[in-house]
Amino acid sequence: MSPLNVPDSGALLSVQKLTKFFGGFAACNEIDLDIAPGEIHALLGENGAGKSTLVKMLFGVLEPTGGHILWQGQPVAIASPGEARKLGIGMVFQHFSLFEALTVAENIALSLDHAIPIDKIAEEARALSVAYGLPLDPHAHVADLSVGERQRIEIVRALLQNPKLIILDEPTSVLTPQEADKLFETLFKLRAEGRSVLYISHRLEEVQRICDRATVLRHGRVTGACDPKRETPASLARMMVGSEVASVTHPERSDKGEVQLAVANLSVAARTPFAMPLRDVSMAVRSGEILAIAGVAGNGQSELFDALSGEYPVVSVDAIVIRKKHVGNQGITARRLLGAGFVPEERHGHAAVSAMKLSDNLVLARNQSDRKAFLGWLGIIRHAAVKSAARRISEAMDVRKSGDDPAAGSLSGGNLQKFIVGRELDRQPAVLVVNQPTWGVDAGAASRIRQALVDLARAGSAVVVISQDLDEIFEVATDIAVICEGRLSRPFPAGELTRERIGLLMGGLHESSSPPEAPHAH
Repeated sequence: MSPLNVPDSGALLSVQKLTKFFGGFAACNEIDLDIAPGEIHALLGENGAGKSTLVKMLFGVLEPTGGHILWQGQPVAIASPGEARKLGIGMVFQHFSLFEALTVAENIALSLDHAIPIDKIAEEARALSVAYGLPLDPHAHVADLSVGERQRIEIVRALLQNPKLIILDEPTSVLTPQEADKLFETLFKLRAEGRSVLYISHRLEEVQRICDRATVLRHGRVTGACDPKRETPASLARMMVGSEVASVTHPERSDKGEVQLAVANLSVAARTPFAMPLRDVSMAVRSGEILAIAGVAGNGQSELFDALSGEYPVVSVDAIVIRKKHVGNQGITARRLLGAGFVPEERHGHAAVSAMKLSDNLVLARNQSDRKAFLGWLGIIRHAAVKSAARRISEAMDVRKSGDDPAAGSLSGGNLQKFIVGRELDRQPAVLVVNQPTWGVDAGAASRIRQALVDLARAGSAVVVISQDLDEIFEVATDIAVICEGRLSRPFPAGELTRERIGLLMGGLHESSSPPEAPHAH
């Protein structure tokens, strides 16, 4: 183990040559990092750069293989999240861990290390939420709350531990612009109190705006540090990926082609007590168009994707039309046979089987007509043809992997997402519906995916992009609609909308929507 150097810099947290091996792979390799009291410190890097591994070691979820962690100048071993909280380290994960059937106070109580009467928890949570501008009703059930309110629960229960350092992982990915501004005010208040924030985000404009310093990881090593206010989003992205990140060439509006996907007055009841019903949704997408659907998570995006993809066929056959065929009550295979492609939000278990090889996942995703190229005599799979197609997709999308045909679960999230999107693009679908195409994906991978969607539309396909990322929406869309509480606004030409206007629509300002011109079935 490396020798310990006790710093005299007054750092709140220091890590020295912190290392974590998984087998022979170094996820973090001799990382040095200092976080000062009262600063907002950004942690940047591509998917697979080591960010998650590093913060899990700081929060006691993973044990380091080597190196040292110093807290206020003293070496510490953080064996569990409970130990981290006792030191004064709190963490808000990207994916919330809340029980929807319980109240806010009950969820907070489950995370506390000591039993405290629920009334006292409710009282303290309410007072803390008011003090930090994070209003919450401690007696409300989580199922009734917006995603932004759910994030406030995570932050408030971290603050109840009176932390000196809070780690935030992609905190604005589920927020409207207005909610993000409120969060930044909270972070500035924490900084003014002398608390520190370790801030992980792929949104480089907000890193520039709120962070005092940034440390950049690449391939498990620290490759640089900077004052983000002196950088640009492009220079920060270049530090992360080691080269220039290509800008997406924005689609130009051209003469409209024929309607390829139409939805008319679609209403779907909630399938579970916590699902969002769809209410009278109408839209029409033509060849060459990219309709981007913005919205805060939990407002019906997943239900809309399921209805469009046919995973959950709807009652009315006329409600959904693909390429002039009424398909409302037909399943996903019938829709794929008409030339439609679909990329769901969840990579593992939905878009791909993690334990299966990439080539096997490719075969699973093809319908009968597509699969013929992979089948030989008596229906035996032609493995050479499948692997060749998987290599073609990987090369086209720059999928970085550990071997020629590894298991899907061995790829980083961004690389698996590139393969999944590439798998659909390889079919050249006439209609493509994508849910959260670059969720948790680094700048380089996001740029490649977005450009591929733009190129598909330019080639004459109709594309629907469901996304919570406004940067992404403005980068790819020809038209933008907003979904809120299961209702879809009318579409606006992308150039006519501002972030503030979209934020208001995301927050519940409804626009009337006229039904699209639905083509007749032949």
